[in-house]
Amino acid sequence: MQQGITPAAEGLEGKSWNVVGHTYTPKLLSPNAFIWHAHIPDGTFVPPHIHPTQDEWIVMLEGHLEVEFGGDVHKAGPGDTIRMPMGIAHGIFNRSGKDATCVFGVAPSRKLFDLFTKLDGVTDPDELVRISAEHEVDFLPPPDAA
Repeated sequence: MQQGITPAAEGLEGKSWNVVGHTYTPKLLSPNAFIWHAHIPDGTFVPPHIHPTQDEWIVMLEGHLEVEFGGDVHKAGPGDTIRMPMGIAHGIFNRSGKDATCVFGVAPSRKLFDLFTKLDGVTDPDELVRISAEHEVDFLPPPDAA
């Protein structure tokens, strides 16, 4: 990791990505951790998925999110920290009626930075699932899939 400060309005190397309708702005990257700021509009979500090689967390700044672990729904608001251990399926939903902002992190960083670079602007769900699987993120089939 390079020493210094990533300004509030900037991402590393000027980067920012649109992933599943969210704006992700990378703030820190090292082999040990990857941290990004996220703007999550109301009505958007990340479908249930598993990180088999990373622990993930979210620190809520503004707004509210729901995180589903299987059938359990947990609600988080400003100041809360959401913990999503590696190997545990989780989905992230903004059903609050307002936008949310938060800071995500994963440890170790593995392939997630490269994944977001490849997913920037991808809208085809099948392509999103395919690219994600190549980068150690496994999406679960929809509940109505056979």
